[in-house]
Amino acid sequence: MRRVRYESTGGPLFLEEVPVPAPGPGELLVRCEAIGVTLPVVRKVTEAAEPVPLGGELAGEVVAVGAGVTRFRPGERVTGLCFGHGYADFALLHEPMASSVPDGASAVDAVALVRSGLVALGALEAARQPGEAALITAAASGVGHLAVQLARARGASRVVGAVSDPAKADFVRSLGADTTVLYGDGSWGDPVDYVLDAVGGELLTPALAALSPGGRLIAYSSGGGTIRAYDLLVGAKSVTGFQMARIARERPELYERWRQELWRRFLDGTLRPVVHEEFALEDAAKAHEVIESRRNLGKVVLHP
Repeated sequence: MRRVRYESTGGPLFLEEVPVPAPGPGELLVRCEAIGVTLPVVRKVTEAAEPVPLGGELAGEVVAVGAGVTRFRPGERVTGLCFGHGYADFALLHEPMASSVPDGASAVDAVALVRSGLVALGALEAARQPGEAALITAAASGVGHLAVQLARARGASRVVGAVSDPAKADFVRSLGADTTVLYGDGSWGDPVDYVLDAVGGELLTPALAALSPGGRLIAYSSGGGTIRAYDLLVGAKSVTGFQMARIARERPELYERWRQELWRRFLDGTLRPVVHEEFALEDAAKAHEVIESRRNLGKVVLHP
């Protein structure tokens, strides 16, 4: 089978031929049909001290199962998070990380919806109270464009999308945002009750400034950044770090409930995952360039 790999920090990415892996205990072997490209994986290539497997979101057909697997059989369609080599023709999923793809949804739908949607929904759960005003950074991204829709569907009184480029504004408003702001704007408008931040770094300062007194910032980016304690004290504001992997490990029942909500909203039409562009597996480097340049409106997907 083919898989994408790199040998040093920064790449380049290349295809190699390797044997198809055998599923171990508790694992599914999946023939990949769609693979999601995310900023955290792109950053692994550009920043990790040594090469790591390119994993992440994928969807496809189960072709074999390891010992102890009880929920899935060969021939079923699944989506899930791969912690090993996921940029490949075949990949291994741990059973708790997999979920069924319902009739009426494609592999691309699944990749665009489930993992990014879980992050968006989890960050929203960590932040929200009914009827509050929300601001979402990276609002046109794979996670952000779902967070905008979920905040609106779950009753936010006002939804603001923050974007890096004015060309993204119409797209974000089409998802249900009341208004948009640019990262470089001097003010982000009327204060909001919570911010879902996927960017970090220098954007943390204006994100905190956008909060009303008592407001909450939920940070789920891999971009890092520093926050001064004084900036929290002066407005009685708070910051929470959100990590989906922890929920998946420690709260599997909550993880599954969120997955079911995502599929329900997809099937009833209230949640619409958008795919920016699809690339062949051998063009993984081009897909990474789109993510690095922040040009995408929605999800970027690879096809083996």
